[in-house]
Amino acid sequence: MRRLCAFAAAGLVLFVCATVALAAETTPLSIETQSGRHAFQVEMAVTPAERGRGLMYRQSMAPDAGMLFDFGVDDEASMWMQNTFIPLDMIFIRADGTVHRIAADTTPFSTEIISSRGPVRAVLELNAGKAREIGLRAGDTVRHDMFGNED
Repeated sequence: MRRLCAFAAAGLVLFVCATVALAAETTPLSIETQSGRHAFQVEMAVTPAERGRGLMYRQSMAPDAGMLFDFGVDDEASMWMQNTFIPLDMIFIRADGTVHRIAADTTPFSTEIISSRGPVRAVLELNAGKAREIGLRAGDTVRHDMFGNED
């Protein structure tokens, strides 16, 4: 019985890893700060399943990569880091692309709720430290097709 359980667990891990390893389609996004324009390639999380999974189980992410969560409407957003290996910066963004709030250096595997503290349309997850590196502040602009502000 133990062997069967171990085999089933190993199969589940392989399935999750294979699912995560599939190349996801990305879309360009840029962030304008006082230090200039910074380009990223982001995966979109639009469906409830995509938003629920997010970046869980990922072991790494390219320096210019991220995930953009589109909630479709302006509302209070809550995130967490359960099953997320990578420390992240979470950028809460209003419908016009304006940065509302930044939750920097979130803790991997934490179940602590990270709130937008106000209505937002989207959340952008980047590698931890990236917001500081580019000088990102509340009020800066995120440009992407979903905000209708891409140049």
